[in-house]
Amino acid sequence: MALKITKSNFDAEVIKSEVPVLIDFWAEWCGPCRMMAPVVDEIAAERTDIKVGKIDVDAEPELAAAFRIESIPTLVVMKNGAVTAASVGLKPKDQVLALLDK
Repeated sequence: MALKITKSNFDAEVIKSEVPVLIDFWAEWCGPCRMMAPVVDEIAAERTDIKVGKIDVDAEPELAAAFRIESIPTLVVMKNGAVTAASVGLKPKDQVLALLDK
């Protein structure tokens, strides 16, 4: 299950994470986001070597602004507190997993 990332837990869960973090920026009203969700949840269940989190752009506008999110779904990979990869739009699972290798 993906972790709910908020402004209050972002530092502890993402910036200070000792493993790579895959973040899914999404919104309830976004059709492609709902199609992306099962892929993200599947990766969260399969990959114990990473952390998977979801940020609701409507609930967390400051985080969305900090990452300059203009379109959703947007996937961001962070390692050691820095963005290493990002992808906008609906992607198949293999392309999402490829982001983790960058």
